[in-house]
Amino acid sequence: MTMSEIGIGARERELRERAARVVPSGMYGHMTARDYAPSMPQYLSGGEGSRIWDADGREYIDYMCSWGPMVLGHRHRVVEAAAEAQRRQGDCLSGPGPVLVELAELFVATVPHADWAIFAKNGTDVTTLGLMVARAHTRKRAILAAAGSYHGAAPWCNPWPRGLLAEDKAHISYFRYDDLESAREAAAAVGDDLAGVIVTPFRHDAGHDQEEVDPAFARGLRALCDEAGAALILDDVRAGLRLDPGGSWEPIGVRPDLSAWGKAIGNGYPLSALVGSDTFRRAAERIFTTGSFWFSSVSMAASVATITTVQAERAHETMARIGRLLRDGIASQAAEHGVAIKQTGPVQLPNLSFDGDEHFERALVFADECARRGVFVHPSHNWFLSSAHTEDDVDRTLEAMGHAFARVSAELGTV
Repeated sequence: MTMSEIGIGARERELRERAARVVPSGMYGHMTARDYAPSMPQYLSGGEGSRIWDADGREYIDYMCSWGPMVLGHRHRVVEAAAEAQRRQGDCLSGPGPVLVELAELFVATVPHADWAIFAKNGTDVTTLGLMVARAHTRKRAILAAAGSYHGAAPWCNPWPRGLLAEDKAHISYFRYDDLESAREAAAAVGDDLAGVIVTPFRHDAGHDQEEVDPAFARGLRALCDEAGAALILDDVRAGLRLDPGGSWEPIGVRPDLSAWGKAIGNGYPLSALVGSDTFRRAAERIFTTGSFWFSSVSMAASVATITTVQAERAHETMARIGRLLRDGIASQAAEHGVAIKQTGPVQLPNLSFDGDEHFERALVFADECARRGVFVHPSHNWFLSSAHTEDDVDRTLEAMGHAFARVSAELGTV
């Protein structure tokens, strides 16, 4: 199928053709249209609230939220005003602005297990920093992680082997998510060399059904780390602020030693954070880490506005309410068209899969029809809700999805 035969516009086709000449493979990482449905645009020209527009001016209800950062919706007025006010004073200066202290204080006041904060730009930055702090504190090497979990694109956690060395992961051992016995076995195998355990708040491996955490598993990891004198590191990059402003494991009463935050904390402005308890403060002081743009003040001002707005508006509760409406509506639509599906994970970060859809044929047809009808969803990655999504958005989305389920049934059958 050529680009002229699918539902993308002329400007999109032109940009893809130009990019193919000057960008390896035309695009890289998770933004590549090779993983999209055929009619999904790769290039976007703007956003407002729950909506985005592609390079050809077509409008979509956005359920990827920039792959997570837009927790309050695109161009939120409070966040944009805070960013613009800071921009007028300066952004990337020869030292951090006072807003760094304000933001660190806000994290410490908001996240119950946090006594300090370090800021960076990407989720990979701060998951890697979490390992560094754990190793500096314990003076040990081994890190345990759940097999298949995504913690970033650095060599120690990059899920694809090309360009990597075996020794990049020499001291990373694996357990099965929600399987405490396998975590204990992995810990026993590394003996007294255990520096830390890194874990996501729920299982959200790309291309797989999501899996809510068993509170007993979380408590067991906490106890395992306490017994070994190791750090429990919560990778809250994807879910942070959407489930609970204090951390995604706060509702189940399990507090990590260190937690990594990113995506949503700046509502689209590039920022990430590692926060930790006083026990690990000295280790955080001993390591060396930095970045030319890590101290830029505009993103920090945006983050202060984002976190305070999430709290003031109880945005996570709005996302949960809208997410439940969407999930119930999708279930009803699928049943109406006789299509067997699974919906997994928290409703604020929904994941839809089709029974027997090992190679995502049904998911691709579904996402393609949604895109043609102005709804932007990914066929194999979880989606994201923002507090800008409304009941009207859900109604319009379900109307489009009704047509998408009908097309899946007509072209590929119900199972």
